[in-house]
Amino acid sequence: MRSKSAIAAPEIEALISLLAKVPGLGPRSARRAALQLLKRKDQLMVPLAAALGVAAEKVRACSNCGALDTQDPCALCSNAERDDGVICVVAEVGDVWALERAGAFKGRYHVLGGVLSALDGVRPEDLRISKLIERASSPGVREVILALSATVDGQTTGHYLAERLQHLGLTVSRLSHGVPVGGELDLLDDGTLFAALQSRRPS
Repeated sequence: MRSKSAIAAPEIEALISLLAKVPGLGPRSARRAALQLLKRKDQLMVPLAAALGVAAEKVRACSNCGALDTQDPCALCSNAERDDGVICVVAEVGDVWALERAGAFKGRYHVLGGVLSALDGVRPEDLRISKLIERASSPGVREVILALSATVDGQTTGHYLAERLQHLGLTVSRLSHGVPVGGELDLLDDGTLFAALQSRRPS
């Protein structure tokens, strides 16, 4: 029996509650999204449910770089035409997608899985830093680009990684012009990202 305080059926409330957990939505946007899905079941809801099921079953993190794909190693790691000598370090998979859209980078990626944060309790061992050091130690690697957001936590992570990589004798660079302080990579336009990569500076 439905609670007197419930606005909609429990199934609809459950849908809204789950949608509200998606970053960027929130309760009000989740209600609007749920309404559109329910109004357009055949065109939106059913295909979306099918796509979610397939993604949940097949998408996985690449054991090498940490990017998401349906194959392991991922398509980017498997591409023999990319430059093995340069590794671009990013916080999240969305940053890889943003840089690929910009078309400015043709090397390899490494996804940390976040940034160091004392406030959120994210420590070095919580990120894929050991794997990065292992990859950067491979013969032929000559540069590591720290493509981290210009936030306090992003900069802190960059400093930490630069110190960890220092003994390898590599060039360690960071994104330069065009990345505003506090800016998130996946929110920047392609031209800004392209300029930032092209004018990167030593770390």
